Amino acid sequence: MSFREKSAWLMALVMTAASLYYLHIVRAASKALGETASPLIVIALVILIVIGSVVAQVVLAVSSPREANTPADEREQQIQFRSSHWSGFVLATGAVLSLGHFIAYSDGNMLFHLVMGSLIVSQIAEYAFQILLIRRSF
Repeated sequence: MSFREKSAWLMALVMTAASLYYLHIVRAASKALGETASPLIVIALVILIVIGSVVAQVVLAVSSPREANTPADEREQQIQFRSSHWSGFVLATGAVLSLGHFIAYSDGNMLFHLVMGSLIVSQIAEYAFQILLIRRSF
């Protein structure tokens, strides 16, 4: 397994774990308040993602320092470009659906959380596309 694939797996796991925790916090806070929770809850998500990704990348770099310092080759650059392009469609779909929800329900806090969820899902999709393209040998 290449360094880039290991990195994509680790980041997908970090993003998934942090976003599940964020979803749990938003649902619990919304239930307790009787309305959609404030967007300030996103601070917990950002802290978790930053800490988790730094720790994961440091552990990965220490375990294989030679691969960590190697720049992306032409194939890896194409994989990154394609996965970013495809994840953009995931983000756009989520944003449009979020706006549709806002038009129907006029809940600004929910709009924020839905767009944040779209960002998270698109980032996880980008890592999944990278893994798929790396394994497919492009």
